[in-house]
Amino acid sequence: MGSEKIKTVELGTGGPRVGVQGLGCMGMSFAYGPTDADEARATLERALELGVTLYDTADVYGAGENEKFIAPFIRANRAEVVLATKFALSVDPEDPSKRTIRNDRPYIRRSVEDSLQRLGVDEIDLYYMHRRDVAVPLEETVGAMAELVAEGKVKHLGLSEVTAAELRAAQAVHPIAAVQSEWSLFSRDVENGVVAAAAELGVGFVPYSPLGRGFLTGAFVNADKELDASDFRRQQPRFTGANATANAALLEPVRRVAAAHDATLGQIALAWVQQQAAGHGLAVVPIPGTRKRSRVEENTAATRIELSEQDLALLEPIAAQVAGPRYAD
Repeated sequence: MGSEKIKTVELGTGGPRVGVQGLGCMGMSFAYGPTDADEARATLERALELGVTLYDTADVYGAGENEKFIAPFIRANRAEVVLATKFALSVDPEDPSKRTIRNDRPYIRRSVEDSLQRLGVDEIDLYYMHRRDVAVPLEETVGAMAELVAEGKVKHLGLSEVTAAELRAAQAVHPIAAVQSEWSLFSRDVENGVVAAAAELGVGFVPYSPLGRGFLTGAFVNADKELDASDFRRQQPRFTGANATANAALLEPVRRVAAAHDATLGQIALAWVQQQAAGHGLAVVPIPGTRKRSRVEENTAATRIELSEQDLALLEPIAAQVAGPRYAD
């Protein structure tokens, strides 16, 4: 793989300048089964060498353990990296299927202090509301987040998995730099409203799971049979049973396009997401997750692939045919 650095883009009007592809750090210590910690740390370093500057984590990933895991790397490269983390979600350690969502001011203030301590930094570059608690007025939540900016604890604000109306309401309280939601060849719901709203408001878009949690790479076909028992994808409806079989068949056009470009399936999936920036008129910075240097080299190389109109036409029907919802709940 080449070592050419990726290009940069401003993530939202007045937002941070970052590499056009970021790195999702969750899987380095959480959710995807056993990991090689040394290789994961080397992956963080290799990503930076390749121009990746946006590093994404959350307090819920391993109950803070993921923040702790990337903390030494963040501190060692503080001037070069843009650190993104999140609040709002907590998981019952006895039953991971049970989740609590909180957006109230006391919870936010406690969460940011905890994250700052785990990360060992004075300021978070991009702080996301991970999920919306409908019991708390959005204006109250964003108002509390804005206080953190005024106090110098946070530089920029972000929202995850919100609607177009929620984004507009939040923007009226304080500038939002980025919206983070799932967006890939398998998941295009965001194109029904929030993408256009983000473009209109000058908000950047950060697609998570741009590789369909690895399924779009062809790395596995059925999570039940191929993935470790601790891998949470075994609970995701799209990757098990008859859904997995049906969805695996949808990769055929991706294979055809990949062959034409002498690329991998994953590179075509990422190139498609990156190319949505021009099509929708906004900054798009996907955050594929990996814990291997070879994969981050492969992923960043995808930023240099240009898909033709014919390629895009072949890929267009995929999302509408995907079997199963994104989450079990």
